[in-house]
Amino acid sequence: MRNESPPSGNTPGDTPGHIDALIATRLLALRQAKGLSLAELAELSGVSKAMISKVERAQSSPTAVLLGRLAAGLGVSLAQLLTEENESPQRLRTKAMQEVWRDPEAGYLRRQVAERSAGSGVELVEVELPRSAQVGYPRWSGKLYRQCLWMLEGALRVDYGDERFELAPGDCLDFGVDRPLVFKALGRTACRYLLVACPD
Repeated sequence: MRNESPPSGNTPGDTPGHIDALIATRLLALRQAKGLSLAELAELSGVSKAMISKVERAQSSPTAVLLGRLAAGLGVSLAQLLTEENESPQRLRTKAMQEVWRDPEAGYLRRQVAERSAGSGVELVEVELPRSAQVGYPRWSGKLYRQCLWMLEGALRVDYGDERFELAPGDCLDFGVDRPLVFKALGRTACRYLLVACPD
């Protein structure tokens, strides 16, 4: 089984302080760009004003579930909260250049393999979910996009609204963000999968 810890010292976002500061900057910028007050975002996302304020001041390390709610409330993808804006994405993104974020509660590990392309809108994300870990996201409120999940290792259950799917290595699942989503690692080991997201 793969070591779930990212290499230290040379991977963007591999320290809690760095990624918390990045999330704080991105959350504040996105909220202000949409002209939302703390109270308005709290109502849209179901996250309290106090918690949003703590995240924006980098005083709290948000979980995947909390970030999912904030992204849904803002109508943006999770990647937009976890990566810096880059108007000119580089053609080659070495592994050391790919932003890594770990959920402080579930241990969920997310690597931004490819940034969202301005031309195609496609992005590529690698996810490692520890044994028995589960993360859930509400339905997105913004522009919908589709995802294609390709299982690499382990076993995974995906609840897509009322539909349930169990995936093994090599399986591929196509779904959107138009319904609530829950990802749960099954079996005795962690699981690893690749997500390709593109405009609906």
